[in-house]
Amino acid sequence: MGCLFCNIIKGEVPSKKIYENERVYAFEDINPCAPVHVLVVHKTHIRNIDELDHSNAPIMADLFLAVKEIARSTGLEADGYRVIINNGKAGGQVIWHLHVHVLGGLPDLGPMLSV
Repeated sequence: MGCLFCNIIKGEVPSKKIYENERVYAFEDINPCAPVHVLVVHKTHIRNIDELDHSNAPIMADLFLAVKEIARSTGLEADGYRVIINNGKAGGQVIWHLHVHVLGGLPDLGPMLSV
């Protein structure tokens, strides 16, 4: 099957699109942790932060500019929101395509980490 997020980007796996431009695709998380929970993925497959270098560093700018637009379009920018990148197994990454979680829609999203 390959990369789930690449298949979502190609339209082979259904998703609820929230935002798209020529470089980035964003869609609702199927297991939301907040009233608004959007996943933002670059259309260029990159496994995780550890694969970034100077040649592909613009990927992060593309992702974070998309985060800003998603926050505006979903109404999160006024009260704030959380941005999370899980990187590697210990960081909780389960899909091996670099992605950003945008969470919001609550007056308080709680602690950063509960152990």
